[in-house]
Amino acid sequence: MFGYDKIEVSLSFSWIVFTILIIAALAYSIFVYRFTLPPVSELKRWILTLFRFLALSVLIIVFFEPVLSLERKVKVEPVNLVFVDNSKSMQISDGTKRTGTILALVDALENSEISSKFIYYSFGNNVKELGENKISDKLKFNESATNFSKLFNPDLLSNKNVASFTIISDGVITDGASPVYSAEKLGIPVIAVAIGDSSRKKDLSIKNVLFNEYVYAETPTHISATILNNGFEGQIINAGLYDSNTLIEQQTIRLDESGVNSINFTYTPQQSGEKKLFIRINNLVGESTKANNVYPFYLNVRSNKIKILLISGSPSADLSFIKNALQRENNFQVNTLTQVSSSNFIEINPNQKIDSADVIFLLSFPNRQTSQEIFNQIKEKILNKNTPFFLMIDNSTDISKLQQISNELPITVKSLRGDYLNAQLDLNTDELSNPVISSNINLNDWNNLPPILYSSGDISVKAESKVLSFIKVDNNRIKQPLIVSRNFASKRSVCFIGKDFWKWKLQTATKNIQLYDNLIINAAKWLSVTDEQKQFSVKTHRKFYAAGDDIEFIAELYDEALNPINESEINLKVKSANDEQDITLTSLGNGLYEGKMKLLKSGDYLFIAEAKLNGKVYKKDSGRFNVGDIDIELIDTRMNYEFLNELANRTGGALIFPQETDLIVNKIKESINKVSDEKIVESQFRLWSSEWMLVIAILLFSIEWFIRKQSGML
Repeated sequence: MFGYDKIEVSLSFSWIVFTILIIAALAYSIFVYRFTLPPVSELKRWILTLFRFLALSVLIIVFFEPVLSLERKVKVEPVNLVFVDNSKSMQISDGTKRTGTILALVDALENSEISSKFIYYSFGNNVKELGENKISDKLKFNESATNFSKLFNPDLLSNKNVASFTIISDGVITDGASPVYSAEKLGIPVIAVAIGDSSRKKDLSIKNVLFNEYVYAETPTHISATILNNGFEGQIINAGLYDSNTLIEQQTIRLDESGVNSINFTYTPQQSGEKKLFIRINNLVGESTKANNVYPFYLNVRSNKIKILLISGSPSADLSFIKNALQRENNFQVNTLTQVSSSNFIEINPNQKIDSADVIFLLSFPNRQTSQEIFNQIKEKILNKNTPFFLMIDNSTDISKLQQISNELPITVKSLRGDYLNAQLDLNTDELSNPVISSNINLNDWNNLPPILYSSGDISVKAESKVLSFIKVDNNRIKQPLIVSRNFASKRSVCFIGKDFWKWKLQTATKNIQLYDNLIINAAKWLSVTDEQKQFSVKTHRKFYAAGDDIEFIAELYDEALNPINESEINLKVKSANDEQDITLTSLGNGLYEGKMKLLKSGDYLFIAEAKLNGKVYKKDSGRFNVGDIDIELIDTRMNYEFLNELANRTGGALIFPQETDLIVNKIKESINKVSDEKIVESQFRLWSSEWMLVIAILLFSIEWFIRKQSGML
């Protein structure tokens, strides 16, 4: 029908109730015009009846939120996407001749009988399509990172009938999160071609350095690291923690027979600011590489404790559990205000607590009982003092009051339905490295969390916001936001939609008691991070680069009302101990600017940025980064057989070595033969959310009123 194989309309409520209301609307329209004053012709009465009925029907349709689903089958030839690792690690000399092996394999695929079924991409920092001809000539093997998570972006599948992925790589991830979970969700088999040597070489390395990115002056913080050794058990080494070139603490350890040693350092910064630290172990004769004997990192040292205020619309378990979680962090000073009437709280000194708060948690607040006077104080903190906030919104929240700070919310809430869904968390795998959740990543723990009560309604995510989690209902994934964060114009906010999140702590106590607490603490820490330059900030994409890498700068510039400025001239001076270079950033619009430069000399670099308006300096900012201390692509010389094997097995694919060209081609051919050349294309239209529905209803009522007016009717 109409070129579609399936046309379906679904409603948010019962079809029976919908039908009854439509019949009632028809009956009411007929009843209203069964006779008129003054009397009019029968034709005019039926016309008026029709317009009244249509207008009421449109309103009923909007209320029931109909969704039109269309499906049609189109013929699309199945293809195989070939991803070739273009990173520097392909140049590692391990006796397997990595680059030559890859180029020979690509040439063999290009000359195979199914060559027309391939679409080639290179990947490293990003994914880039290589076109159709002379693929080998386009591979440079010079990218400074390997990000596997970008391969499984659903956007790459659009308008394609993808039968399988072929990934040619050593499997060493140096950027982004593990893609196994997102690859499994796509349901497309991965044929992993393993490049390199998987045998463990004689080596000593530093791994898994754990530290808090933001610490406090004169407050001790713990830094832990793991020392791995292969072939050096029983030997004595020194491991030291350094602040720049100053030794903070040194430990002497005997390398364990298990190959693993854990060490812990205590660091007490004396002043606030950004500190460059590194852990170093001494080199031993016979190591395969010494690049992994130093691990540099940056710490942000802050000056004072953070004052966090929890404001709740009523006493609740969520309030108690969030308060207990935050009180675990020594650098938080936690206060609460619990509303008991329109303008009264259980606790004393509400005005003082609101004024002094660095971060505000709004838990089911404001509600319908909250006085406007009280909410005005909160609104003043958020709108005029740029106080970051956490919002837990449920059906008791007063949406009309919330609209008064709508510009600062990470979501747009038009309405809440009044009911709750039992929904489980479904992490957005694109945000696994987000600081709010990154330290908690154990997908099995997250996926097994019990359901919460989700507030359904007309909720949409703002373009600049990030969805950290969607929801699952009865194990069906639904693209409705559950946890959303926003960092825009130096204003930060986090939103949880629903209530009873405390169940994540109570019902997972025997599995991972820290997951819930860490999530809340991370959210509070992330919110509390404020840029000193509110209107102007410049950052590098990363803190550590290899010599010759593109150094990527991104800047944001706003006026005093935090409106974006697009016409500024932004110049940077990039300095090291022996060198100085200049760069001018290019405007991208919406207050964003970017620029790139290459630096061939190793060392610590300082950049000083100036934004000029009308030839005068408007704002300044500065920052630090390093070139050459670490080249992450050259640290791990061993092919990660375990990761490639898991990726292949979890997706129903296969792990193959590059010499087995015929087997690779046959596996790809098998995957193509299993896939139909018919692809189902689905489209969904939310009929009720279109502004035209409202326009039609107003137009119908207006025509009815016009006819009545012309006929002299009351």
